[in-house]
Amino acid sequence: MNLRFDAAWEIHLFLVSRGIPYAIIGGTALPRWGEPRFTKDIDLVVMAPLKEGIDKFVQSLLECFPSRVANPIAFARQTRMILIRASNHCDVDISLGLPGYEEEVMRRAVDYDLETGKAVRICSAEDLIIHKCVSGRPQDISDVNGVLMRQNKKLDVAYIRKWLRAFAELTEPEVLKRFERAWRAIPSSIPRKKT
Repeated sequence: MNLRFDAAWEIHLFLVSRGIPYAIIGGTALPRWGEPRFTKDIDLVVMAPLKEGIDKFVQSLLECFPSRVANPIAFARQTRMILIRASNHCDVDISLGLPGYEEEVMRRAVDYDLETGKAVRICSAEDLIIHKCVSGRPQDISDVNGVLMRQNKKLDVAYIRKWLRAFAELTEPEVLKRFERAWRAIPSSIPRKKT
């Protein structure tokens, strides 16, 4: 396994041993759904306790993984993010999920084999598209294009639009527009799922 896969397996073992649902949401999920590319860290979302349980969850992580920030508990309370480093020095960014959308991400997550006998949970293709449209960086939009090219006939486009509309109302209208532009740009030679 490469360093990123080793780190993904390490964090998987930690979370599963504590019964904490999770899904990898970043570039580590791309080989399954889109076009693989180099990424140096692992992004995942966990369904950890709400505000009152954050301190305990962060403390349990810090018993096994060093923090990448000076005050990890205050940082997690403020940002709902935990930035740690795996034992092989690979960065791991953990987002603390909230009830609602992230519960759907967990429900729809699938197993992804890093190698024989080592499977981690990754988000669905639809949820990868949603996360990347919300992020909106140029590389994220390129990743969305790759997922659409490979998965378009299999995608639940109504699900994607439903959640992107919700995020567009909370953040900015551009969130949904990013997806619609990418969806319209799929070459006509590639059959699309009817929407």
